[in-house]
Amino acid sequence: FESIQTLPESHVWHDQSHEIQSSSIPIIDLHDPNVIKLIRNASESWGIFELIGHGIPLKLVKDVEEEARRLFSLPFQHKLKALRSANGATGYGIAKIFKFYPKLLWHEGFTIMGSPAADAVKLWPNHYMHFCDVMESYQKKMRAVADQLMLSLNIPREDVKWVTSSEEVASTALQLNSYPPCPNPSRALGLPPHTDTSLFTLLRQLGNTNGLQILKDGKWVMVAPVNAHALLVNIGDLLHLMSNGRFISVVHRAAVNLKGPRLSTAYFYIPPVEYELSPLCLQGLDQLPLYRSLKVKEYVALKARHFDKALSLVNENKVDDMTSWKMKIGGERKREEEYIN
Repeated sequence: FESIQTLPESHVWHDQSHEIQSSSIPIIDLHDPNVIKLIRNASESWGIFELIGHGIPLKLVKDVEEEARRLFSLPFQHKLKALRSANGATGYGIAKIFKFYPKLLWHEGFTIMGSPAADAVKLWPNHYMHFCDVMESYQKKMRAVADQLMLSLNIPREDVKWVTSSEEVASTALQLNSYPPCPNPSRALGLPPHTDTSLFTLLRQLGNTNGLQILKDGKWVMVAPVNAHALLVNIGDLLHLMSNGRFISVVHRAAVNLKGPRLSTAYFYIPPVEYELSPLCLQGLDQLPLYRSLKVKEYVALKARHFDKALSLVNENKVDDMTSWKMKIGGERKREEEYIN
């Protein structure tokens, strides 16, 4: 990426610079006595919020940033030694959602699930342990925050026994993202519009650059955290299903910039694959179910095949209660016309 002086046609999307607004999102302290109410309000109105009081040491965050920069600064051919296989889940590569769009993305990533040793040793045969130690420590801290968040949702404990069980554990993944400097950032995208296949995602934008944009009331909003040490929590499809559509699975995308590189980490929190997702499991909801019950692995497979149509395929009324992304962004046009022209 760094050697490219002109944006290739393969990466040219439509000019988005005129679309962006700015706004502040809710800030929630995990130790606030009203945390349940605050999370619900933010999840219903925004689908995203800033989380403080999470207890992740700033030193660990700095270490993660340093190791991520060490990784992405490697020569491209060297990074390919840890290339994610076609059917693999970990290692170096690009976002798998690229296949649903006709244009390429200004992005590179590295996915970790548990220990990254098998991939890291390919990059640093004699100096991979520090990278592994940092990433494993970070995942452990993020898992503790995610578990605490899950238990703060006032879901009956018998419905989420896997949170505290040693036998059934959540499926988690840590994604390191790099968005290199782009010669024409208003015509490129780091990640295209999408929702996450998770209960929620814990995101941290490393350094002093912002790039996360969310779709709010049909308009793109740049998310600039007010608190530098806050985590961004965005609601995913699975919590949208469990809340019977009350919690917004926020549509978001990643912008790029001329200065860069911009780094971020995303920690995806998903129930065990055999867990059965059922709407109305959140206490205090009194409405007919909009979605049928299904196992996590069934929804993950649906999303992998049908992408933005997955939620509508499990809707009891066969109509997605979240207005179609295409309608939100500007009508039932072909994706190529909608995102590129």
